[in-house]
Amino acid sequence: MKKILVANRGEIAVRIMETAQKMGIKTVAVYSTADRMAPHVKMADEAVCIGEAPSNQSYLLGDKIIEVAKSLNVDGIHPGYGFLSENVSFALACEKNGITFIGPNSHAIEIMGSKLAAKETVKAYNIPMVPGLDQAITDIEKAKAISKEIGFPILIKASAGGGGKGMRVVEKEEDFETQMHRAISEATNAFGDGSVFIEKYIGSPRHIEIQILADKHGNIVHLFERECSIQRRHQKVVEEAPSTVLTPEIRKQMGEAAVKVAASCDYVGAGTVEFLLDENKNFYFLEMNTRLQVEHPVTELITGLDLVEMQINIARGEKLPFTQDDLKIQGHAVELRIYAEDPLNDFLPSVGNLKVYKLPKGPGIRVDNGIEEGMDVPIYYDPMLAKLITFGKTREEAIETMLTAIHDYKVKGIETTLPFGKFVMEHDAFRDGHFDTNFVKKYYNGELIKEEYKDEAQVAAYIALKQYLEDQKSLRLPN
Repeated sequence: MKKILVANRGEIAVRIMETAQKMGIKTVAVYSTADRMAPHVKMADEAVCIGEAPSNQSYLLGDKIIEVAKSLNVDGIHPGYGFLSENVSFALACEKNGITFIGPNSHAIEIMGSKLAAKETVKAYNIPMVPGLDQAITDIEKAKAISKEIGFPILIKASAGGGGKGMRVVEKEEDFETQMHRAISEATNAFGDGSVFIEKYIGSPRHIEIQILADKHGNIVHLFERECSIQRRHQKVVEEAPSTVLTPEIRKQMGEAAVKVAASCDYVGAGTVEFLLDENKNFYFLEMNTRLQVEHPVTELITGLDLVEMQINIARGEKLPFTQDDLKIQGHAVELRIYAEDPLNDFLPSVGNLKVYKLPKGPGIRVDNGIEEGMDVPIYYDPMLAKLITFGKTREEAIETMLTAIHDYKVKGIETTLPFGKFVMEHDAFRDGHFDTNFVKKYYNGELIKEEYKDEAQVAAYIALKQYLEDQKSLRLPN
């Protein structure tokens, strides 16, 4: 594999290109008119504009991307995450055109792309499932009767999607019809598929996922877990590895279950199996993401592996160079997603010009970044600008390094999730490891950060005034 097209943008496109360059592989960037001056475009050996700013006129144009790949004699396409990364038609089109799709085959993407199909597939492997209905349903009365059997609260979930879309928690029977209609409508709008299913709502779960790697020779390993419970609107903001709550026995059981999930669909490449862990440490299969995850850096830091390099080598047909017994957890890593959102105003999107954008540096600090000072933050794409990752020999060290890095990360012109990250890192529940997916609902209030900012500003003003008076006093002293 001598040339790879990266069918993505932003920090993940840069991340993939860094590894490709390290491996001596040339890269091709595709970009929209809004991304003409983006770092991934400047970094690539070749770059081609494929359309206007909206993603359905650029980054989602699979046929056009394949045309570019063929015209430039590309060997492989890396889709990153989002956009076309889990698109069955795109993976098939790559296969038909003799271009290596750096990811699983279309069969695995199709099965795991439907939560219902995924549950049906892994059922034979005796993997624990959340109690619920394992088929799509649209009949409101029948669905309500099933929900009463399962017992409220229940969760209505879109079969075809993720990211919290088409998902509704129903606490009591009288709210069921309204929430069912909303879930179906949202699923139809987001994914073009209104299929929903129903399962028992686990009230205080941890969201734990297992990273797996599988080669074309039947070898599958897991790279331990990532803790992803700090979320807003069902989307992750803070991740870490390893989790504070898994015992070695549960870690082993979850890892083995993840390997079985991968085997169930003949998986090849890097993938992630997601689980819910309840307060009694029972775990349940949630879904499989058939791509690289946003939070893959924390796994890289605790294992010493480059997951993009692993993906490329597997796509080349190489065997995994290690077995499960060779893998060990070393140290602790924490990641904060830097979203262009205002955490003081219900995480609403924040767009504008990056007047100041300075990245933190130092031992144990890594920034996967896709934007530069002076650039405009566009409204057309996911609001994630970068990922701030810190590593330490212990969890405490990783957290303290994260706080230092947050302080040194300078952004002006837009709002970001940096203040939220500081709030999380300093909160007793997070530091003690006693938290779940309801952390934001339980503890977070933007007003608290506003008060803290006000207090900090008052202290800074007091120190400045004191210094000014001291300076004036020294100036008045006679010689």
